[in-house]
Amino acid sequence: MSDDDILFLIPDDEPGDSAPAATWPVMVVDDDPAVHEGTRFALSGYSLDGARLDLVSAYSAAEARSLLARRRGMAVILLDVVMETDDAGLKLVDFIRRELKDETVRIILRTGQPGQAPERRVIVDYDINDYKAKTELTADKLFTSLTAALRAYQQLKRLEETRRGLEIIIDAAPMLLDYKSMQRLAEGVLTQVASLLNVACAGILVLRENSGPQDAVSVLAGSGCYQHLVGEDGPRPLDDEVREIVTRAFTERRHTFGDQWSTLYVHTASGSEIVALLKADRSLSQTDQALIALFTSRLSVAFDNVILYEQLQRANIGLEQRVVERTAELMRANRRLAMQRSDLRRANQLKTEILGTVAHDLKNPLAVILGRAEMLGDMIDARPQPSEAMHAQIGHIRETARRLTGMIETLIADAMNDALDITLRREPLDFAALAREVSQANTPLAETKCQTLCSDIPDTLYLCGDAERLREAMDNLISNAIKYSPVGAEIVVTVAREEIDTVYAVRDHGPGLSPEDTGRLFGRFQRLSAKPTAGEGSTGLGLSIVKRIAELHGGRATAETHGAEPGSTFAIRLPNIAVEVM
Repeated sequence: MSDDDILFLIPDDEPGDSAPAATWPVMVVDDDPAVHEGTRFALSGYSLDGARLDLVSAYSAAEARSLLARRRGMAVILLDVVMETDDAGLKLVDFIRRELKDETVRIILRTGQPGQAPERRVIVDYDINDYKAKTELTADKLFTSLTAALRAYQQLKRLEETRRGLEIIIDAAPMLLDYKSMQRLAEGVLTQVASLLNVACAGILVLRENSGPQDAVSVLAGSGCYQHLVGEDGPRPLDDEVREIVTRAFTERRHTFGDQWSTLYVHTASGSEIVALLKADRSLSQTDQALIALFTSRLSVAFDNVILYEQLQRANIGLEQRVVERTAELMRANRRLAMQRSDLRRANQLKTEILGTVAHDLKNPLAVILGRAEMLGDMIDARPQPSEAMHAQIGHIRETARRLTGMIETLIADAMNDALDITLRREPLDFAALAREVSQANTPLAETKCQTLCSDIPDTLYLCGDAERLREAMDNLISNAIKYSPVGAEIVVTVAREEIDTVYAVRDHGPGLSPEDTGRLFGRFQRLSAKPTAGEGSTGLGLSIVKRIAELHGGRATAETHGAEPGSTFAIRLPNIAVEVM
C-alpha cells in the first residue's frame, strides 16, 4: 500500500481561524464519519485560483436534501450511494437535478459497494460527472478529480453568467430604445448594469455634450451612495474624487476596471459622450467585463435616439412657438390693415366732404371777391377816381377774404377733430415686446441721421390696452425724438414698472423745452420753439395724439428737461391698476 492510500485524521480548524474571503463550496455526503474526516485531511491544504475549500458535511441523503434546499450554489458534491437505503445517493442525484434544477454543481459518486450501483448503468441513467470506488480514490486521485470538477464548474458558471447576461442585454435593448427622456434612459442603464453584473453597486451616469464646454458635464442619474447627486432641484456638483475619476474617463475614452471603481465610456454618433462610474462590492470578472463591453456597445444607439428625440421635441416646440408668433403677427397686421382701411375710408369720406364744401361753400365768397376786384379795377380807370368807393370795395374784399379764411380753418379743425376721434380696443398684450417692435421699426429712420437708437426694455411686461393705439403713441414719441435731435445723437427708449405706473419713456438730445413750450405742450396745432434738425415737416398734432391715447388708457403723458444736460424726456405713464399678469 502506498502512502497515498493512507488517510491520517487531523482535528478540525481551531475556533477563531478566519476563513478566506473567496472559497469553493464543496459538500461531502456520506454516512461514515471516517470518510468525512479523511476527506478533510486529504484536502486540508487545497487551494485553486487563490480560493480554498469550504467543506460542508451531510451524514445522510435526507440531511443533504435539507442543506441543499437552504444553501444553493454548491460547486462539487462528493456523494456516497448506499446510506440510509441502498439507492439513497442516486435518489439525491435526481432531487438535485430535477427538483432543485441545479445543472452546474458537479457530482462525483463515491461508493464502497460498486455492486450496488454498477458504473455503466449509473453513468447512463443518472446525471453524474464522475464515478469512483472508495478503494481507488487515493489522496492524489481525489485532488485530481476535485480539481477537474471545480474547473468544469467554473466554466459552467461562466457560461451560465454569460447566458444570463446575454439574455439581460437582449431583453434590455428594446426597453432602452423606447425611452424618450435622457434621465429615464440613464436610470434604466444603471439598473440594467446592476442586474447584468448581479452585484450590489452604486453608480452615476454623466453626460458631456459636444455643443458645450469640455469641462461642463451634467449628472443624468445616480444610484446607491450617489443618488443624492440628482435631487429634485436638479443635479448637484460632483465631489473632487468623483470629478477626477470622471474627468480621467473622458480623457482616456475607454472602459477601465479596478478593484473598487469601474468606468464605462460611450461615444454617440451625435458627438455626445457618456461616462458611467460604478462602485461594486467586488472586482469584476473577465466575464463581467466582456458583458459590460457588449452592453455599452449597444448604448450609443439608445442615447442617440433620445438626443435626436429631444432635439426634435425642441424643434417642434420652437416651430409651434414661431407659428403662434407668426399667427399673432398676422392678426396684428390684419387689425392694422383693418384700422388703416377704416382710416382710409374715413379720409376718403372727409376728402369728398371737403371737396364738396370747397365746391359749394367757397364758390360764393370767391365770386364776391372776384366781382369786387373787377369793380375796383373799373374805379381805378375812372377820372376822377372815387376814393371813398374804392376804399369801400377794398373793405368788402378784405372782409370776404377773412370769412373765407375762417371757413377754411373750420374745415381743417373739423378734419383734425375727426382724426382725434380715437376709440380703444382693449386686449392683453406684451407691452415690452410692442416697445421693442416700435424701436426696431424706427431704427432705419434714425440711421439716416447717423443717430443711435438704444433700448432698455425687459423681456416681458404684460398689460391690457389697445396695441395699435399704443404703437401709434410710441411711434410719435420716437419720431419726434429723431426729428428734433441733432445728427449723430443718441436716443434712449426705456420701459419700466414703477410703484404706481408702468412707464414708456423716450430720452432725446434735442435743444430741450423752453418756458414758453411748457404751457403749450400736448396742445393741438402747437408748434414748439425747437425746429426739426433736417428740415422735416410738422403738423403740430403728434403730442396731442399721444396725450389723448394715454388719457383713454387711464394714464397721462409727461415731459421733462434735464437741467444743464441737453435734451428732454417724453413719457407715457399708465396706471398699474390696469395691468393684468398673463
